Amino acid sequence: MKQQRIKWFTLVFALSAIMFLGACHKKTPPPPPPPPPPPPAPTASLTASPNSIQAGQSTTLTWQTTNATDVSIDGIGAVQPSGSQQATPTDSTTYTLTAKGAGGTQQATARVTVTQAPPPPPPAAGPSEEELFSQSVKDIYFDYDKSDVRADQQSSLQADIEFLKQHPDIHFVVEGHCDERGSTEYNLALGDSRAGAVQSALTQGGVSASSIKTISYGKEKPFCTESNEACWQQNRRGHFVYSK
Repeated sequence: MKQQRIKWFTLVFALSAIMFLGACHKKTPPPPPPPPPPPPAPTASLTASPNSIQAGQSTTLTWQTTNATDVSIDGIGAVQPSGSQQATPTDSTTYTLTAKGAGGTQQATARVTVTQAPPPPPPAAGPSEEELFSQSVKDIYFDYDKSDVRADQQSSLQADIEFLKQHPDIHFVVEGHCDERGSTEYNLALGDSRAGAVQSALTQGGVSASSIKTISYGKEKPFCTESNEACWQQNRRGHFVYSK
């Protein structure tokens, strides 16, 4: 019985040794390969130059992307991965670039401010009607003790007629004036004749009679106060005064 136990233990020991040796010689399987790295994410940049313009002007959009297969700009559409393009926005606009690739999506923006052009300056104010009248209408001068228009005054009279016909809305007064010689009553009558002579010549030339009034001041309002012929000549006149 004792020998059988010894044989049994010997057999178990031998089997265990065989199994242990077999396990020691068994090869360990290799580890699995690491996963491939993820695709790189896209990059994107977008600029506008200039970034502030007046309405009607243009700006240049410039962009660059990497690792992108699909690039587009809102309001423009699909574009190349990198490039530039002019744009003429009518209002202030934020342009958005979207770059898509295997590694994801990236966006970039550029703001363009549009200002309205300043209004043109108002036209320079021209001379008023009264200023034009003063610049264009010339007085008519008379000889001593005469009320007929002198020959050398015809060109001035004709220029007055042309201006007044071109400005039919102007109303005015023809004042009759005289030099200091003679009585007050005589000069009032003479001044009235001189104003009437100018009025008659104007109406005959085509100026509306309704735009003309006459008055005589005789020698009461002299333009020159010296007692000599040069001064007296200045006072013998039909003087034009603009009526407001």
